[in-house]
Amino acid sequence: MRAYNFTLIEEKWRSIWKKQLETIPHEPLQYARKYYILNMFPYPSGSGLHVGHHTGYVASDIIARYYRHKGYHVMNPMGFDAFGLPAEQYAIQTGQHPAITTEKNVNKYKKQFQQIGLYFDWDRQINTSEPTYYKWTQWIFLQLFNSWYNNRTQKAEPIETLIQAFINNGNHTVEAVCDEDTPLFSAQEWNSFTASEQQAKLLHYRLAYLRYSMVNWCEALGTVLANEEVKNGFSEIGSYPVTRKKMKQWSLRITAYAERLLEDLTNLDWPLSTKEMQRNWIGRSEGAEIIFSVLSVQGKSDQIIKVFTTRPETIFGACFIVLAPEHPFVNFIADTTGDTILIDYIHKARNQPDRNRLAESIFLTGIFLDAYAIHPFTGAKLPIWVADYVLPSYGTGAVMGVPAHNSRDYLFAQSFKLPSLSVIKSDKPLEDGRYEATEGTLINSSFLNGLSVPMAFANIIQELVRKKIGKYKINYKVRDPIFSRQRYWGEPFPIYYKEDGLPYALSEDQLPLVLPEVSSYQPNKSGEPPLSNALNWTTPEGYPLELTTMPGWAGSSWYFLRYMDAHNANAFVSKREEEYWNPVDFYIGGAEHATGHLLYARFWTKVLHDLGYIRMKEPFHKLFHQGMILNFSALAYRIKDKNEFVSFHLKASYDVVAIHVPIKFVHKHILDIEALKKWRPEFADATFILEDGKYICGSKIEKMSKSKHNVVNQDTVIAQYGADALRLYLMFLGPLEESKPWDLAGIEGCSRFLHKVWRFVHYAQDSWTTTECSNSKEITKTMHQTIQKVTEAIQKCSFNTAVSSLMICLNKLSAHSKVEKSIVEKFILLLEPFAPYIAAELWESIGKGSSIRTVSFPDWDEAYLVETNYAYPVAINGKIRTKIIFDCNTPDATIEKEVLIDTIIQKWLSGKTVKKVIIIHRKMINIVA
Repeated sequence: MRAYNFTLIEEKWRSIWKKQLETIPHEPLQYARKYYILNMFPYPSGSGLHVGHHTGYVASDIIARYYRHKGYHVMNPMGFDAFGLPAEQYAIQTGQHPAITTEKNVNKYKKQFQQIGLYFDWDRQINTSEPTYYKWTQWIFLQLFNSWYNNRTQKAEPIETLIQAFINNGNHTVEAVCDEDTPLFSAQEWNSFTASEQQAKLLHYRLAYLRYSMVNWCEALGTVLANEEVKNGFSEIGSYPVTRKKMKQWSLRITAYAERLLEDLTNLDWPLSTKEMQRNWIGRSEGAEIIFSVLSVQGKSDQIIKVFTTRPETIFGACFIVLAPEHPFVNFIADTTGDTILIDYIHKARNQPDRNRLAESIFLTGIFLDAYAIHPFTGAKLPIWVADYVLPSYGTGAVMGVPAHNSRDYLFAQSFKLPSLSVIKSDKPLEDGRYEATEGTLINSSFLNGLSVPMAFANIIQELVRKKIGKYKINYKVRDPIFSRQRYWGEPFPIYYKEDGLPYALSEDQLPLVLPEVSSYQPNKSGEPPLSNALNWTTPEGYPLELTTMPGWAGSSWYFLRYMDAHNANAFVSKREEEYWNPVDFYIGGAEHATGHLLYARFWTKVLHDLGYIRMKEPFHKLFHQGMILNFSALAYRIKDKNEFVSFHLKASYDVVAIHVPIKFVHKHILDIEALKKWRPEFADATFILEDGKYICGSKIEKMSKSKHNVVNQDTVIAQYGADALRLYLMFLGPLEESKPWDLAGIEGCSRFLHKVWRFVHYAQDSWTTTECSNSKEITKTMHQTIQKVTEAIQKCSFNTAVSSLMICLNKLSAHSKVEKSIVEKFILLLEPFAPYIAAELWESIGKGSSIRTVSFPDWDEAYLVETNYAYPVAINGKIRTKIIFDCNTPDATIEKEVLIDTIIQKWLSGKTVKKVIIIHRKMINIVA
């Protein structure tokens, strides 16, 4: 028997599988059963993949292999989310085109995927940065631009239907999702508008629209950043300062779909935590929008402030109005008075993250605007304040301060000694700071006195509508996402501008609009985006094209559709392919995408469904979040404002900053100082305060991450233990959904298991004769029990349980000198999804001509799962004294007789009279004495 040489075996089968993939054509769409497995595709960075990345990929590969064995038509594709800021930053630093580095990184990722034995459908590969792909991203953007949301039909419709409504009746009777400041006009007025005026009016309705928005602006990177790209006021890439800035940006009207996005979560097989995150992000709340008139200020007497509140019945407790610093009325006061204190306050507030603005310490800040609103029912003068605890993203960016019902309002009133009416009495505050009324009724509230809260809510809404000072309203916390980025490496917008400065769509036959060559990847000297550095970035007619590009999430919002029909040059996906493959049956990826990618993909799917391009309403039927792989991080302690490091046990005497250092520089907590000095130029001249002549590092367990320099390179692990051992270990570590620490001792155990499998199969093969040996009942039973456990574990994604079952099975089989060939075949088939290389080699070694990939997964026989014997716990007066094994068909009388003559039982019964023997089948026996 030759030794198990995983290096040679894995090289051999990688070569064979590569040839097979090159020659196997697409299977026809004639299968009764399909299974679409999807991984969240990666961004191809230059540093490549580490072992932590593979948890989800190996899991999906196991599922794909299992369903192929079960006869399903399986699609398990892979592609690359290849646009993004890192490649652009590298291009700025080196001058090399991002496409070159992206291609290099993609090839590196593919090699690493293939090295670990991932059986992806590479003939369906996509790359979001290739024109053949982003042509269709641009096409989808045009569908958004050329659509509006009809509230009557509750779906998106072509903009032409809206234009026809304007021609016939104006917009007085149109029920649409549109901007708050959308002007009303008659049919006569519409028909008299110039083309430019009509285009400007349509921007209020389009699902993709252009308007001024507050954005996260990073001067150093020269671009707008998404909220998730900003950490504590600094960019995630480079840690550069980020400020809030008002800019003209493209946005997508996801708010039109808020209700549908909420409703359709119900039937999705998703983690409850993820569904709850989306519900909270969308943030549906019912209430009223109330109009407060403003007393004449700065010579202007016609101003109003609209307030959204979920508790309109508490309006008689309103003592003041508080506005967000971004509110138009605050800007009006700042502009007209020139108050530098107010202007400075507004500027500082805008640059604070929302999380900081909601912290309790912020309640102590605010400025009285020297203006008053009129209470719409009592006529009382309510002082108007600005405070940064009010966010522009909630409601209208204005709240009516009711200290008796809201903890934030109460704290604010206390801080500035504002009046605080006690409108509702109770000793029992609710979680949000509101107070329940005594016996559930309102007092001191005019015509609402004595009413329950629900009745008061209904009555105040009715009165607001009657007096034309408000209305019932459903508010959503979700806001339309900004869709513009001041970058080069992204999808160009298929938009151009005429002399009127308004956006117009390119025709579909002009797609793709390909990224041009530019003289610099940085914004130009006037601050315009990098595309302004291109020559002749215009339409053939000479109109300027849009200079910003789409964000990274544009291509990922629909990539699951392109996999279905990756090479279709005439459509983003054919109806035949989409109807066959939809929806994704199993989607695996990180939970951090719950309120970003997952929400946007659902939004785009619904728009495409409304417009009739696809049948599915939801993209992902089942969603699974894999846990993170954790590892020890090494920490060095740098004295603040000095290039000097202090050893771990001495750091308490200094003001230090902890810095992550590569774990490869650390051995048994001792730092290789020379390696650190060579690592980064800034540390070349660093000095070190040592203890006992050594620098001791600190450590903590964290997510395995390149930024923490604690990654384990997959190439190193595979070279030492093999790809199969790594695959097994990643699954054996613990439940897939939980985070787990990396430990090389564990992978050594998986390696020993594979060596044992190798020896077992070859020893078993030596014992086979020309005639099949009769197998023992015990071996057959063991195998069928294992088939059941492994099958059910795969279906539940309990891969650690499956691997454990295989290990237990091997131990039991190895205890027999002879094992029938069919049993060995079944064992190899069970192992194949987890360790495909060794399984393929062993399958060939036992003389099987066909590829193991084409063989059916074994089924278990229920007959072998029935237990014929049962070990009964035997108790005397309720205390268990021993266990006795009986055949499950043994009569009660025989059981009782055998139990009473058992030597252990006789010892415990010595001197006692047996009153009764109670037998509970397949559970226990109790002797009453």
